[in-house]
Amino acid sequence: MKDISRAHCPIRRATDILTDQWSFLILREFFLEGRKRRFQDLQQELGLSPNTLSNRLKHLENTGILERRLYSSHPPRAEYVLTEMGARFGPVLEALHDWGTSYPETDKKPKSD
Repeated sequence: MKDISRAHCPIRRATDILTDQWSFLILREFFLEGRKRRFQDLQQELGLSPNTLSNRLKHLENTGILERRLYSSHPPRAEYVLTEMGARFGPVLEALHDWGTSYPETDKKPKSD
């Protein structure tokens, strides 16, 4: 790895944005099912509580990964779309997929020393 300042580390910046597994799994849905996703579709697919999903979507929106767009004003309904920044996350998810496929035994419990 390149010599980098730990205080300004790109990996740290990325993990500050994608803070937990739900962020990764929410983004996965955009790449699997299309660039536009509705709240209820994400909730149904991921099985998240509405509060958790809402918080994660707001965080991803605030960090510039997703954009919220209204598609109906009465009643107000929105869909989420990947921004350019979000779309550039595709290769990262692909690499995680490939790595996870290469090591299926990681589902097993670790051996104790």
